Amino acid sequence: MAKGKKEKQKDAVLDETPDKDVPEPRLKRHYKETVLPQLKEQLGYTNDLAVPRLEKIVISMGLGKAVTGGEKGRMELAERELATIAGQKPVRTKAKKSVAGFKVREGQETGLMVTLRGARMYEFLDRLIQLAIPRVKDFRGLNPKSFDKQGNYNFGLNEQVVFPEIDSAAVTHQQGMNITITTTARTPEEGAALLKGFDFPFRDASQQPQGRGRAA
Repeated sequence: MAKGKKEKQKDAVLDETPDKDVPEPRLKRHYKETVLPQLKEQLGYTNDLAVPRLEKIVISMGLGKAVTGGEKGRMELAERELATIAGQKPVRTKAKKSVAGFKVREGQETGLMVTLRGARMYEFLDRLIQLAIPRVKDFRGLNPKSFDKQGNYNFGLNEQVVFPEIDSAAVTHQQGMNITITTTARTPEEGAALLKGFDFPFRDASQQPQGRGRAA
């Protein structure tokens, strides 16, 4: 446990270390200059470190049926697409137990996951809000109730082509993904206030989140 805590602290330090000659992400600067002071006033905090902030973004793809169905090359294709979307190489996830009905064996690779922190996290969030989400068909806003009790937000996208980095003409399989935005918020309300500061496109800005739900 102690080792894991030390590694997490080390990662946090590394994430905050800027690369030489690399401009600060727009949304990170926006947080420091605009969102942070607004949240301090709105939530009544006096210490900057107590104010909710983004911690990490996890993007995951489930490929169970494709893999167990014998679709050759599907894992490699999805791996390349997710790397293009995230700007970082994903890791393959394995089944924790066997499920005979789905022909899944324990330890079999059934999905992909990538964890973004620091600059890459802010850059991905910027592209997600400004470019990808507006391209979702019949988009009416994200569910404002899809927060857990700690103020983390979870939602899904049905296809990878909403990201402009993916050439829709070259896509052979529609692939959905799940996106989890982890924050340091203490409540769903704090998490909502943080994401609204980034102009997150919730379906109803006046509606308050009440625990976990499924994003529409």
